[in-house]
Amino acid sequence: MPDIQLASSRRGTGPTLVVIRQLDREGWAPVIDLLTHEREVVAVDLPGFGDSPPLPGGTTPTVQALAAEIAEWFSTAGLTRPSTVGNSLGGAVALELARAGAVGSAVALSPIGLWTGPEAAYALGSLRMARTIAQTLGHRTARVTGSPLGRTLAFWQLVARPWQMTSQAADGALRTLTRSPGFEATRRAARAYRLTGFTPGVPVTVAWGTRDFLTPRYQARRAASLLPGARHVRLNGCGHSPMSDDPGRIARLLLSATTG
Repeated sequence: MPDIQLASSRRGTGPTLVVIRQLDREGWAPVIDLLTHEREVVAVDLPGFGDSPPLPGGTTPTVQALAAEIAEWFSTAGLTRPSTVGNSLGGAVALELARAGAVGSAVALSPIGLWTGPEAAYALGSLRMARTIAQTLGHRTARVTGSPLGRTLAFWQLVARPWQMTSQAADGALRTLTRSPGFEATRRAARAYRLTGFTPGVPVTVAWGTRDFLTPRYQARRAASLLPGARHVRLNGCGHSPMSDDPGRIARLLLSATTG
């Protein structure tokens, strides 16, 4: 696979923790602020999301292909089996990296791939609809994100308390959704993805919000069945993107769950 230049940033001091981002860039910001006191946080945008270009033409952006690209990027970034965390699609990528032995530890927050066909169609269809609405709004997204009601209508599936999001974070999230060039191809590829069980050779943590309405929490039971060797954590009161709901708790979870 030809090399592509993934967008990334480094902050903080201490053992390295890689944060895999996709549509959740703004949600990660407050968690990263807390982590940098004890970790060097390397945040990287998945191919086709945020500021990273898509995979080269002809390469289907499956979860496995995205994980392989991140594993290649580790070496170009001077990283050797770093601790890694991701949410949703990023969570599935983190688990595939753990399967491959490419990371020192992995945390997956509400990872995709524990769904049935209808559940995948619902979740991915919901995201496609949200993107279409955001694209229709164009530069007028602030009209939605500027009010608690608008933020609730836009993010109720992803965040347990969307009205508490800042208007800046909500607006940034909608803009990331509209401008990510790999969104549609990745969405189509993700529909067929199913996590298969494996015995982790490194510490693995899977955490699920009890108020996750995109990939409901009963999928956590499937994760526990497929990954009996992993640590499974219940995040009370959190949604699909728990970083936005309780950044302090997520930061503490990552500090305790990742090698350092």
